[in-house]
Amino acid sequence: MKGGILSLFAETSLHPGVGQVVGAVDLPVAREKTIGYPVIVGSSLKGALRDKAEQVWVEKEEKLKRIFGESNQAGSLLITDARLLLLPVRSLPGPFKWVTCPYILERLKRDGELMGLSWDFDIPDPGDKALVQEEMGELFLEEIVFPTSKGKDLNKIVETLKEFIPHDSVKKRLETQLVIIDDKEFQYFAQYGLPVNARNVLNKNKTSDNLWYEEVIPPDTLFYSLIFERKLTEGQNDLYEVESLFKDSPYLQVGGNETIGQGWCRIQWFSGGESR
Repeated sequence: MKGGILSLFAETSLHPGVGQVVGAVDLPVAREKTIGYPVIVGSSLKGALRDKAEQVWVEKEEKLKRIFGESNQAGSLLITDARLLLLPVRSLPGPFKWVTCPYILERLKRDGELMGLSWDFDIPDPGDKALVQEEMGELFLEEIVFPTSKGKDLNKIVETLKEFIPHDSVKKRLETQLVIIDDKEFQYFAQYGLPVNARNVLNKNKTSDNLWYEEVIPPDTLFYSLIFERKLTEGQNDLYEVESLFKDSPYLQVGGNETIGQGWCRIQWFSGGESR
C-alpha cells in the first residue's frame, strides 16, 4: 500500500473530546489509554477530512463514497490516530518550550520505517536533565525545575521535526525552543499540564444555569497521522486526491467546539514510499 504522513499544527485550542465523565474535569480530551498522551482519534480525523472533501468536491458523491466509504463499504483510505509529536509547555525563561521525549521520537522513527521513510537521528537519553540546544543552567517547565544539558546531535532531531511544521517562523523558533525530557516526566505534562477552561451557560437573568470545566490542547501543539491507500480500481490515486483538498486552503478543523473557533489546524502533507 502507498502511504503519506499528515501533520497537524494547532493554530487554535483543540478539543478532541471523549464526552462527559465523572471527575474534576467534566469534558477531558481524548487520550491514548496506555500512556495518557492527548490524541486525535482516527475516526474523528477521518470525519473532519470527509467534511472538508464535501465542501471542496461539489457533486462528486461517488468519489466521496470510494475514498471515505459508507455504512456497508469501507473506503480506500486507512487513517490512523493523530499522535502527539510536540507539546508546548509554559517555561522560564518564557514564554514556552516545545517538549518531547525519547519514546515519542522512537515511535516516530518506527512510523517512518512503516511509511518507507528513514530519519537520521539517534534517540537521546536525557536522564534527569532537560536536553536543549544550548545549556542555560536551570529550566522551569510549569512548576518543575530541570538542570539542562546540551543534547548531542540535537540539530538532527530539529531538522527532522521541521519537516512536520508548515511555518518558516515556527521552524526558526524550534531551533532554540526544543526540549527533550525523560518519558516519565513528559507523561506528567501530557496528563496534567493541559489548560482547563471554565465555561458557563447563563439564563435570561444573567445567572448561571450550567457551569462546567473543559480541557483543551493548547495552540502550537504538533500531531501527525499516517494515511494509507488501498487500491480498489486501476489508476486510482486517492492519496493525491486528499492532498489536493488543501491546495487552496491548507487548514482543517478537528474536534469539538467548532462554533467558538476551536479545532483549527494548519496541514503539512508529505508522501512516503511503499509501506512495509
